Amino acid sequence: MSARERLTAAGFRLGWRLTRALPEPLAVRATTRLADAVAARGGPRVRQLRRNLSLARPQATAAELDTLVRDGLRSYARYWLDVFRLPSWSPQRITGTVRAEGTAPLRAALASGRGVVCFLGHTGNWDHAAAWSALDLAPVVTVAERLEPEAVYQEFLAFRRSLGMEVLPLGDPATFPALLRRLRAGAFVPLLADRDLAATGVPVDFLGERVRMAAGPATLALATGAALVPVSVHHEVRGGERVLVVDFRPEVPVPAPAPGESARGHRRRAVATMTQRCADEVAAAVRAHPDEWHVLQPLVPAGPER
Repeated sequence: MSARERLTAAGFRLGWRLTRALPEPLAVRATTRLADAVAARGGPRVRQLRRNLSLARPQATAAELDTLVRDGLRSYARYWLDVFRLPSWSPQRITGTVRAEGTAPLRAALASGRGVVCFLGHTGNWDHAAAWSALDLAPVVTVAERLEPEAVYQEFLAFRRSLGMEVLPLGDPATFPALLRRLRAGAFVPLLADRDLAATGVPVDFLGERVRMAAGPATLALATGAALVPVSVHHEVRGGERVLVVDFRPEVPVPAPAPGESARGHRRRAVATMTQRCADEVAAAVRAHPDEWHVLQPLVPAGPER
């Protein structure tokens, strides 16, 4: 490990310890101030977030986008704060601060032995949602991007496993066959899929642009007979309490084969059609809660800044 990688790993460990040690109100104030400082300073990632958010709010003025970028960075900072503190939360807090909608069909499918694969965007706090699922719905099997340095990746693996997740590495040749086996055995497999990290995605219309999203969820559902379910995740405050809302949308149907269509042609069309349906659900969630869309990477080629 290089000196820079050791420093990065040490920084993550220090952040993990400090955010758990601080009283929560103080930690929240500190992360809010940090987010505001990042917004004021700007930089490539902040400008990219602004471009992304302008897709969700195309009619927004420059001042409105400024506010949305600030709120988005505050939300992203709060995501990391909650991630660092999650291992110290009680099971009662993990489940008691979640309101899940649309779970009945999932519970029925899982109880019957049918697998469920979920299509998620980078919204809300998906780690909190997974921790809730492990306690109240089903153990989570998922895939994670391999981080650098390796020590940080291992820290996150240990963290997510402590919350009840089985995490498989993105890009490993053994991962897709393992997911097939888990789903055929009736597993629950939520996947973050609004970014084409493996560069094997399918084109979809998303927020008025043509982008690529991961084909994995639809491909897995078709290959195993699992239900494909889009999920949106966001926070709301009710009665002074901050609650994570996990909304399971209706199952995406498999399109019927066209007359004379080959099996291969049908699979290709079905993956594209089903992924587009999921992209539409993610777009609706992003438009409803743009400040909780945590994507600071390019979706489309850069256009003029507003």
